[in-house]
Amino acid sequence: MKKIELYTDGACSGNPGPGGWGAVLVYKGTEKEISGFEKETTNNRMELTAVIEGLKALKEPCEVELTTDSKYVADALTKGWAKSWQKNGWKKSDKKPALNSDLWEELLALCEVHKVDITWVKGHAGHPFNERCDSLATGEIAKRQ
Repeated sequence: MKKIELYTDGACSGNPGPGGWGAVLVYKGTEKEISGFEKETTNNRMELTAVIEGLKALKEPCEVELTTDSKYVADALTKGWAKSWQKNGWKKSDKKPALNSDLWEELLALCEVHKVDITWVKGHAGHPFNERCDSLATGEIAKRQ
Protein backbone atom coordinates (compact mmCIF):
# COMPACT_ATOMS: atom_id res chain seq x y z
CA MET A 1 0.00 0.00 0.00
CA LYS A 2 1.35 3.43 -0.94
CA LYS A 3 2.11 5.81 1.91
CA ILE A 4 0.80 9.32 1.32
CA GLU A 5 1.07 12.48 3.39
CA LEU A 6 -2.04 14.68 3.16
CA TYR A 7 -2.08 18.21 4.55
CA THR A 8 -5.35 20.14 4.57
CA ASP A 9 -6.93 23.42 5.59
CA GLY A 10 -10.18 25.24 5.10
CA ALA A 11 -11.02 28.93 5.34
CA CYS A 12 -14.12 31.09 5.33
CA SER A 13 -14.58 34.84 4.91
CA GLY A 14 -17.36 35.27 7.44
CA ASN A 15 -18.91 32.14 8.89
CA PRO A 16 -21.02 31.47 6.91
CA GLY A 17 -19.66 33.18 3.84
CA PRO A 18 -17.44 32.49 0.84
CA GLY A 19 -15.03 29.67 1.58
CA GLY A 20 -11.96 27.97 0.23
CA TRP A 21 -10.10 24.77 0.90
CA GLY A 22 -6.60 23.60 0.13
CA ALA A 23 -4.72 20.33 0.28
CA VAL A 24 -1.19 19.17 -0.46
CA LEU A 25 -0.53 15.51 -1.17
CA VAL A 26 3.03 14.20 -0.87
CA TYR A 27 4.18 10.85 -2.26
CA LYS A 28 7.89 9.94 -2.34
CA GLY A 29 8.84 13.62 -2.34
CA THR A 30 6.46 14.58 -5.14
CA GLU A 31 3.90 17.19 -4.14
CA LYS A 32 0.49 17.92 -5.62
CA GLU A 33 -1.62 20.92 -4.63
CA ILE A 34 -5.40 20.99 -5.00
CA SER A 35 -7.89 23.64 -3.90
CA GLY A 36 -11.43 24.83 -4.39
CA PHE A 37 -14.08 27.38 -3.55
CA GLU A 38 -17.70 27.53 -2.40
CA LYS A 39 -19.79 30.67 -2.59
CA GLU A 40 -21.71 30.22 0.68
CA THR A 41 -20.37 27.82 3.30
CA THR A 42 -18.83 27.49 6.76
CA ASN A 43 -15.29 27.00 7.97
CA ASN A 44 -16.03 23.47 9.21
CA ARG A 45 -17.48 22.49 5.83
CA MET A 46 -14.30 23.74 4.15
CA GLU A 47 -12.10 21.81 6.60
CA LEU A 48 -14.06 18.63 5.81
CA THR A 49 -14.06 19.30 2.07
CA ALA A 50 -10.27 19.68 2.04
CA VAL A 51 -9.85 16.22 3.58
CA ILE A 52 -12.50 14.64 1.34
CA GLU A 53 -11.03 16.09 -1.86
CA GLY A 54 -7.52 15.07 -0.80
CA LEU A 55 -8.64 11.48 -0.28
CA LYS A 56 -10.69 11.48 -3.49
CA ALA A 57 -7.54 12.47 -5.41
CA LEU A 58 -5.99 9.09 -4.57
CA LYS A 59 -6.40 6.51 -7.33
CA GLU A 60 -6.08 3.42 -5.10
CA PRO A 61 -6.33 2.51 -1.42
CA CYS A 62 -3.43 4.10 0.47
CA GLU A 63 -1.99 4.57 3.94
CA VAL A 64 -2.58 8.25 4.57
CA GLU A 65 -0.97 10.41 7.23
CA LEU A 66 -3.45 13.29 7.45
CA THR A 67 -2.27 16.51 9.05
CA THR A 68 -4.98 19.05 9.84
CA ASP A 69 -5.38 22.10 12.06
CA SER A 70 -9.08 21.34 12.49
CA LYS A 71 -9.93 20.00 15.97
CA TYR A 72 -13.44 19.40 14.60
CA VAL A 73 -12.15 16.98 11.96
CA ALA A 74 -9.37 15.45 14.04
CA ASP A 75 -11.44 14.84 17.17
CA ALA A 76 -14.55 13.61 15.36
CA LEU A 77 -12.46 10.96 13.60
CA THR A 78 -9.95 9.97 16.29
CA LYS A 79 -12.44 10.00 19.17
CA GLY A 80 -15.09 8.15 17.17
CA TRP A 81 -17.67 10.93 17.36
CA ALA A 82 -18.47 10.89 13.63
CA LYS A 83 -19.09 7.13 13.64
CA SER A 84 -21.36 7.53 16.68
CA TRP A 85 -23.29 10.33 14.99
CA GLN A 86 -23.71 8.14 11.93
CA LYS A 87 -24.80 5.12 13.99
CA ASN A 88 -27.34 7.31 15.83
CA GLY A 89 -28.95 8.67 12.66
CA TRP A 90 -26.77 11.81 12.66
CA LYS A 91 -27.75 12.78 16.17
CA LYS A 92 -25.16 13.81 18.75
CA SER A 93 -25.17 12.51 22.32
CA ASP A 94 -27.29 15.53 23.34
CA LYS A 95 -29.87 14.42 20.72
CA LYS A 96 -29.23 17.53 18.61
CA PRO A 97 -28.57 16.99 14.90
CA ALA A 98 -24.92 16.51 13.90
CA LEU A 99 -23.98 19.22 11.41
CA ASN A 100 -22.50 18.47 7.98
CA SER A 101 -23.78 14.89 7.92
CA ASP A 102 -23.52 14.84 4.11
CA LEU A 103 -19.78 15.51 4.26
CA TRP A 104 -19.22 13.22 7.25
CA GLU A 105 -20.97 10.41 5.37
CA GLU A 106 -18.59 10.89 2.43
CA LEU A 107 -15.51 11.18 4.63
CA LEU A 108 -16.34 8.07 6.66
CA ALA A 109 -16.79 6.09 3.43
CA LEU A 110 -13.37 7.29 2.22
CA CYS A 111 -11.85 6.28 5.56
CA GLU A 112 -13.08 2.74 4.85
CA VAL A 113 -11.10 2.73 1.58
CA HIS A 114 -7.91 4.29 2.95
CA LYS A 115 -6.06 3.69 6.22
CA VAL A 116 -6.04 7.20 7.66
CA ASP A 117 -3.91 8.27 10.62
CA ILE A 118 -4.51 11.78 11.88
CA THR A 119 -2.14 14.37 13.29
CA TRP A 120 -3.47 17.66 14.60
CA VAL A 121 -1.29 20.76 14.36
CA LYS A 122 -1.95 24.24 15.68
CA GLY A 123 -3.04 26.54 12.87
CA HIS A 124 -1.04 29.64 11.96
CA ALA A 125 1.89 28.37 13.99
CA GLY A 126 4.49 28.06 11.25
CA HIS A 127 3.95 24.46 10.09
CA PRO A 128 5.12 24.80 6.45
CA PHE A 129 2.49 22.55 4.84
CA ASN A 130 -0.32 23.89 7.02
CA GLU A 131 0.64 27.44 6.05
CA ARG A 132 0.68 26.39 2.38
CA CYS A 133 -2.78 24.85 2.65
CA ASP A 134 -4.03 28.00 4.37
CA SER A 135 -2.63 30.08 1.49
CA LEU A 136 -4.36 27.82 -1.04
CA ALA A 137 -7.67 28.09 0.82
CA THR A 138 -7.56 31.85 1.35
CA GLY A 139 -6.26 32.32 -2.19
CA GLU A 140 -9.40 30.66 -3.55
CA ILE A 141 -11.53 33.21 -1.67
CA ALA A 142 -9.34 36.14 -2.73
CA LYS A 143 -9.61 35.17 -6.43
CA ARG A 144 -13.35 35.76 -6.25
CA GLN A 145 -13.60 38.94 -4.20
